[in-house]
Amino acid sequence: MKIICVARNYAPHAAEMKAEVPAAPIFFLKPATAWARSGEVPVPPFTARLEYEAELVFRIAQGGRNLAPRTLTEIVDAVTVGIDFTARDLQARLKAEGLPWEMAKAFDHSAWWGLWCPLTPDWRSTPFRLFRNKTLLQEGYGKDMIFSVEELLAAASRYFTLEPGDVLFTGTPAGVGPTYAGDVLQAYWGETCVGEAYVLKGD
Repeated sequence: MKIICVARNYAPHAAEMKAEVPAAPIFFLKPATAWARSGEVPVPPFTARLEYEAELVFRIAQGGRNLAPRTLTEIVDAVTVGIDFTARDLQARLKAEGLPWEMAKAFDHSAWWGLWCPLTPDWRSTPFRLFRNKTLLQEGYGKDMIFSVEELLAAASRYFTLEPGDVLFTGTPAGVGPTYAGDVLQAYWGETCVGEAYVLKGD
């Protein structure tokens, strides 16, 4: 399993990061060890600012490479809400030095997602939300993506062979911010809570 992620796929998030809206999808990968399967996310010792980014996540059922855009249900079989955890201070330093920033994005336990849900025809207008200890942090809609999921899958398959079981994180809306040890983050798909992530004190 690999975790394929997309940067800056919502214009308001690009604006809050003071970054340009991309002309084409920007991808990065997280390894399988980034999956916080248990829901427990220790704060890494190398960051003083661990940030949350809520995203729609899709499970790939039919893989391939150099795919033409297809009907979404031909490629994916489920959707959920996930969190892309980012060591923001480390990322800023690496960017300033012109260095790759996988260390700030792809570390152990940096990706969490909730229970898988069926992909319904109205998924683009279904809200996804992230709460911290019952306080709303982020809300987004698939219809507001810059690049559609179909476009993302076709573009990603030019670089990485898509395999059944891979997951696609599709970018975060505005509202990212810091999270701290002791936080409980609840992810919602529509009115359904798909799971909770628990931020723990790191070693």
